Amino acid sequence: MSRSSQARASKFHLVNLGCSKNLVDSQSMAQLLGEDGMSPTETAKSAEVLIVNTCGFIGPAKQESIRVLNELAAGKKRGQLLIAAGCLSQRYGAQLLEWVPALDGIIGTRRWMDIVDFVHRLRERRSPEALYHLPESAHTVGSDEGGALRAAVQGASAYLKVADGCRRPCAFCAIPLIKGTAVSRPLDAIVAEARALRDAGVRELCLIAQDTTDWGHDLGLKDGLATLLETLAGAVPDIDWLRVMYAYPGYVTDRLIEVMATHKQIAHYLDIPLQHGHPDALRRMRRPANIDWVYRTLEKMRGAMPDLAIRSTFIIGYPGETETEFAALVKFVQDQRFDRIGAFTFSFEPGTESAQYGDPTPEDVKQTRREQLMEAQQRISLEKNQAQVGRVLDVLVEGQNDGISVGRSYRDAPEVDGLVIIDGEVPVGEMVPVRISGALAYDLTGTVETPNATIVLG
Repeated sequence: MSRSSQARASKFHLVNLGCSKNLVDSQSMAQLLGEDGMSPTETAKSAEVLIVNTCGFIGPAKQESIRVLNELAAGKKRGQLLIAAGCLSQRYGAQLLEWVPALDGIIGTRRWMDIVDFVHRLRERRSPEALYHLPESAHTVGSDEGGALRAAVQGASAYLKVADGCRRPCAFCAIPLIKGTAVSRPLDAIVAEARALRDAGVRELCLIAQDTTDWGHDLGLKDGLATLLETLAGAVPDIDWLRVMYAYPGYVTDRLIEVMATHKQIAHYLDIPLQHGHPDALRRMRRPANIDWVYRTLEKMRGAMPDLAIRSTFIIGYPGETETEFAALVKFVQDQRFDRIGAFTFSFEPGTESAQYGDPTPEDVKQTRREQLMEAQQRISLEKNQAQVGRVLDVLVEGQNDGISVGRSYRDAPEVDGLVIIDGEVPVGEMVPVRISGALAYDLTGTVETPNATIVLG
């Protein structure tokens, strides 16, 4: 059977694990396989090729990836191929075979664009041994190699990857080991993709990278993210929201603030993972430790955008975290009154700089501290939501059932933040004005407003 006829007769089952950046890679692989004549299937038993795009960022994600691979391996039929792709493959390579002996192929994060040829190579092999596609170079692959879109579409929203890899020195993070240093996508490629997504009906673009504020650094650009946002605002003026995710502390510039404040499409929302609120803990993490900068910058942003919604993430129980440091973190969160936060207990990761410290904080202490922080944030989130009651917010509708609809306002990023629950059924993909009538700790409730209502834009 020829390669082309073999592809047309094949189905693939692809499981995505991990973050939105993984989701982009998964949809890109699916696009390439589809262009080769293969078709996706929701069930593993009806597929000839099984692919798991793994996550290996922290311990729990690693264990989940291994579990899913072994579950597929247990039901694997004669002739089926099982491929491990993504971060776990890149980080651990052939060691994966010790954990999942039934693997047929291992392909890393830097060569996912070769998935079609890799599948064909696996089919043509004469040896039962697994094949690997893991480049020796520590540098991430060229950002637009392979021809697939670098975006993941979910309804009327899409994640648009603007760069891959990271050059930051965070002691706890394995991303540079997995992805290599940062490589920015060319501006014209991003703009072309944004236009294609717009033409396909997408109403929200979430710009993602390991560090969006670093976009353009390797292209010789200064203040690249501000330039990118300004360009996109002009190129796709009919996109409702441009949302910035994963901004790095210390690189939110005055020009970036000005661009966000003066272009109505750019959502008044910023995801800025700060990781801690005590300078000593931040220094051990090799993160920006100037807390005064954070206070000044967030105050400046809120001055320019009074309705700004800010999301941050924090690590609990990092090696050496004292009660005093943790208390400072709680106070920091209470002072700043973030709209949303995520709190994660420290995960020991071999090969990272923090590995030298071990994992000395007992797990029960980590969990107790995390619960304490989230309880403090829950009160803040409820108060923030209560302040929305009576306002009219644009809401992007994402689902409906039994007489209600659910969607998100500019204050809510996909998957990680809250929802707006709307009385009545509204077509999915519509952007409607909703008058907020109720507030929960994480979600809002409301009704569709009349056409003459004043709409609050993010």
